[in-house]
Amino acid sequence: MGRENFADRRFFIHTFGCQMNVHDSEQLANIMTEAGYEQTQDVRQAKIILVNTCSIRSKVAQKIVSQLGRYRRWKDKDPEVIIGVGGCLAQHWGRDMFTKTPYVDLVFGTHAFHEVPQLVDMVRAGHGPVMDTELREEIPSLGICTAGKNGNGKTKHHSLVTIMQGCDNFCTYCVVPYLRGRERSRPSAEIIREIEALVKQGIREITLLGQNVNSYGRGLPEETNFPKLLAMINDISELERIRFTTSHPKDLTGGLVNCFGRLKKLCEHIHLPFQAGSDRVLTRMNRGYTRKDYLERITALRQCCPDIAISADVMVGFPGETAYDFDATLALMEEVCFDNLFSFMYSEREGTVAVSFGEKVPEKERNRRLKILQELQDRHTWERNQALVGKDVDVLVDGASKNDPQELTGRTRTNKIVNFAGPPILRGKTVTLNITGAYLHSLRGELKSPAAINVHKSPEVILGRKSPEVILVQK
Repeated sequence: MGRENFADRRFFIHTFGCQMNVHDSEQLANIMTEAGYEQTQDVRQAKIILVNTCSIRSKVAQKIVSQLGRYRRWKDKDPEVIIGVGGCLAQHWGRDMFTKTPYVDLVFGTHAFHEVPQLVDMVRAGHGPVMDTELREEIPSLGICTAGKNGNGKTKHHSLVTIMQGCDNFCTYCVVPYLRGRERSRPSAEIIREIEALVKQGIREITLLGQNVNSYGRGLPEETNFPKLLAMINDISELERIRFTTSHPKDLTGGLVNCFGRLKKLCEHIHLPFQAGSDRVLTRMNRGYTRKDYLERITALRQCCPDIAISADVMVGFPGETAYDFDATLALMEEVCFDNLFSFMYSEREGTVAVSFGEKVPEKERNRRLKILQELQDRHTWERNQALVGKDVDVLVDGASKNDPQELTGRTRTNKIVNFAGPPILRGKTVTLNITGAYLHSLRGELKSPAAINVHKSPEVILGRKSPEVILVQK
């Protein structure tokens, strides 16, 4: 029985995880739409419920299973509802997903998003449950352009662009290399064509995605690297802003640091995970750099771009982490004063090297350390935000504020949220705001020239930048 025999083709996507998963879901929506389906934001209207999963932490896996249990209620009411699970957890569990959640109809891995319409066909033809978790040499969905409208039907001004997939680092706590495969980069010409197409559809800001964007270019037949790619993107007319995530400290070269001083469209923000402040823990994590290496890179970034905002990931309670190791992490935080920090307790993931490590830190102690660390970071974030009060900043307006639909919200070049009063016509424009208030998670601003509404396409002056040549010696 083919798909054409079903009048109701509405599908709903629930996404867990990071920006990469968000982009995967956007590409999945594109694939489903091209196959004749219609996306809905109301799960009650959907005949197909697709859950795109993450598998980095065990607590997230628990949340995913709980959410699937809630979706089971819709299937109990309407047996024609199809539930599919994709992404990292689906790749990790494979056929065990059907055992743990027997009401699931299809399971698709990180390389099989392009197969979902066909998998749905198979389920509807009575051949379910079905699964595709094969890791492929080529990933057809990788370069799908997702510009145009977002899930709510509004025109987007920011888009995500995948430049590489997979990881070769094999940190001892991480399952990503096993679930997304080994590192592979997209050809630069293909990336440039995608971004140019996005810009033609109204995109003004792009975020480049990869497990380790700093190693972009390895394995490609062309002579290229990440700084060269950024320079090519910087030359694209009408594009205003460039962001990227995630960077690995061991691959942060002087050439990339210098990009923050010479490329006007590259935003003054970097996400540079450090994970731990103790060399002993970093070695056990197989991170490939030392505390000294990390701090040297922070110094180089701030020398080149004094106003750069720095965020990071950090983990507490890794096996063998002593009180001394934890204090070293807090000391590194005090030295750097991050603008924002994503902090987590270590959680075991089946298949990783760290599962076999002894000296487990008790959960109660991990919780205590996490609370101390987060309180310290809240203070740093507050102080960094307070320092912006009274300053003028450029903000790309996203649209209505979540807290007050009568107001607008946008992001600074340093990736800080600013809420302000202004007309809806400013959506998608870059405006100059004066910061009048600072909070833990956002800023408050006022239009610099409310009468004239000072709108500009791209900033002529990039504040806080210098362009010295920075040389980092790679060990």
